[in-house]
Amino acid sequence: MKFIKKLDTEPQVLFDWKEQDKMYQRKNAKWKRFRNPYKEDFHKFLIDEQKSICCYCEQKIIIDQSHLEHLLAQNLDTYSEYLFEYSNLLCSCQRKLEKGEPRHCGNSKGSQILPITPLQSNCETKFTYTEDGYIDGMNDDAKITIEILQLHIDNLNNLRANAIEPFLIDPITFEEITEEERKQFVQDYLQIKNGSLNEFHTIIKYLFG
Repeated sequence: MKFIKKLDTEPQVLFDWKEQDKMYQRKNAKWKRFRNPYKEDFHKFLIDEQKSICCYCEQKIIIDQSHLEHLLAQNLDTYSEYLFEYSNLLCSCQRKLEKGEPRHCGNSKGSQILPITPLQSNCETKFTYTEDGYIDGMNDDAKITIEILQLHIDNLNNLRANAIEPFLIDPITFEEITEEERKQFVQDYLQIKNGSLNEFHTIIKYLFG
């Protein structure tokens, strides 16, 4: 989980939609009223804000493979005032689930409350990772967060392991890479390129950065 730094004020596209939607002005807008082009433009904004990685698992995301995620659930009346709050909106993976695909991240969270969120500046320090892709929590809150988001499922463990492997073994020679090669590889991998981060950025930084 990587820290997501939000702007101090909401983006213009969200402000513009609120200004023109009469039901929002009457404090009676439902989520389904948030339509394109505003919704799609806001979706793109969040992807850019998150440097093209899922707010929870850090897989690469694009607009067709991600969804707008309410940190505090949209289907609970308790949090209805946060329905269109920029600070409550993120972008998560798994827009559409393939048959048999396990739920994780926003699809797993549902209406549950996360003890640790990507909006907490120290969230990256709450989790540990192993070179075979396993994740663990530094405390009970982190362990609960992993469970809610299902970040420990085999599918994600394998994806993390695949991302880690090139930092251990040369994919051509299948021999262990040198420390100097690894250092250069890590420096390059952790750079923002064209506004995007490589997936599993925090894991690579934790293990090799």
